[in-house]
Amino acid sequence: MADSSFDIVSKVERQEVDNALNQASKEISQRYDFKGVGGSIEWSGERIEMRANSEERVKAILDIFQGKLVKRGISLKALEAGEPQASGKEYKIFATIQEGISQENAKKVAKVIRDEGPKGVKAQVQGDELRVTSKSRDHLQDVIALLKGKDFDFALQFVNYR
Repeated sequence: MADSSFDIVSKVERQEVDNALNQASKEISQRYDFKGVGGSIEWSGERIEMRANSEERVKAILDIFQGKLVKRGISLKALEAGEPQASGKEYKIFATIQEGISQENAKKVAKVIRDEGPKGVKAQVQGDELRVTSKSRDHLQDVIALLKGKDFDFALQFVNYR
C-alpha cells in the first residue's frame, strides 16, 4: 500500500485580504469618529498602508482591519504590522501579509513532528511548504492534531491530504 501524505503550508487568499481591506475602508469612511481625521487604508504595492492624523486613530484603523480579517477566516499571524510612524502631519502604519513557511520555521515544525509525533512519520521541506508522509492515515491525523495544539508564530494550513 502506498504512503499517505499531506502538505503543511502557510498561504493566504489574496482576494479575502482584499475583501477585508475594502470592508475596513468602507467602515472607516462611514464611522462618525473617523470624520475629519483623514483616516484611510489601502494597498501600497505589496503592503497595506493605514493613515490618520493621530497615533490613536491609525491604531484604531489597524484594529478594524484585524477584525475584518478574522471575520473572513484569515489568521492574524499572517499579518505583520509595523509601529505607527509620524509622516508630516499624519501617522502611518505599514503592514504586510506573510506567505510561505521559511526554512527555519519548517525545520521547527519538522522537529516537533520528529520529537512528539508518532513513529514512522516523515517530514520533508519542499520549498516553502512541508510534506508529511506515513503508512498510516491515523498517524497523519495525530500529527495534524498535535500541530493544531502547538502555538507557532505563523499560520499553518493542511492541504493535499491523501
